[in-house]
Amino acid sequence: MSDGYLTVLTVVVVLVLASRYVLPFLPLSRWAAPMSVGDTVLFGSGVVGLALHCGAMFFPSSVRAVPGGHQVIRVVDPMGTTSILWFAVAAALVMVGLRRQHPVALAGAALSLAAVGYTMYDGGRLHTHLHAIFVAVVVLAVILATLVLPPWRPGKPVARGTVRGVPVG
Repeated sequence: MSDGYLTVLTVVVVLVLASRYVLPFLPLSRWAAPMSVGDTVLFGSGVVGLALHCGAMFFPSSVRAVPGGHQVIRVVDPMGTTSILWFAVAAALVMVGLRRQHPVALAGAALSLAAVGYTMYDGGRLHTHLHAIFVAVVVLAVILATLVLPPWRPGKPVARGTVRGVPVG
């Protein structure tokens, strides 16, 4: 995984997430749904699990610095059954955390995560797997930016420039 790849992925994700604070129509009020604290914990745990899995393969020296990192690398790097289970459980946690979101968003997240898993274990080209990772990360960022209402903001979104739906100014 090159520095250029990481830089482009980071810039794209930051732009997608920042769009939520720049574009007044986000989140999409018609389809946005709240995430409970439990959903957020599940989603976050899944993302951390996926990041550790990816890190164990592409950035082992960084993962070694994390407590228990040696064990993570020992389990994930051989790409055996335990590695597959690690990926599957982490991806499932992400999906369970997103379960209240629009079905199209869930399908997009599921398909993109399935593509990452497939391209990781099919013996194919690394280039294809990196594309799948890029798409999955961007899909998750788009879901967060356009649909997810955080736990501290329950209910349907209210248009900007309003207080409890009443226009201000």
